Amino acid sequence: MKSIELMIERVILASRWILVVFYLGLAAALALYAASFGLKLAKVFSVALELGESEMILAMLGLIDAALVASLVLMVMISSYENFVSRFDDARTDLSWLGKLDAGSLKVKVASAIVAISSIHLLQIFLNISKYESTQIMWLTIMHMVFVASAVALGLLDRMSVKK
Repeated sequence: MKSIELMIERVILASRWILVVFYLGLAAALALYAASFGLKLAKVFSVALELGESEMILAMLGLIDAALVASLVLMVMISSYENFVSRFDDARTDLSWLGKLDAGSLKVKVASAIVAISSIHLLQIFLNISKYESTQIMWLTIMHMVFVASAVALGLLDRMSVKK
């Protein structure tokens, strides 16, 4: 019976390597998103001198938003691999920050990034307020506040779990 239990434990432990497929998929998606960002950046460059101040701000917010999304994907990809699959062993790279991202703090950082992304979207909407109905703005603001409340709650829960 002990040998069956040991075999089951080995299979379960080895199954963590299946997650690598997801992380490689995220890396591929990140590469595609980088290409999309490049096209968006080229478009901004091509019309930069023709844009008004608010239009340029909107374009820059779009670029910032893309950078935040890409950072979020990278953070999830690297820290999840480190937490659930295997430690990074490359001594040439300073990865000391990885040890600070456990599953709980990763959730808080993801929630914070989502709040930042939502804030940028909401700011873009407020800068283009004439294109939106008041009910749309209300629901988007409520949704943003739910993100903020969720991030605060996750932060409090993470802090409480560290104190124990």
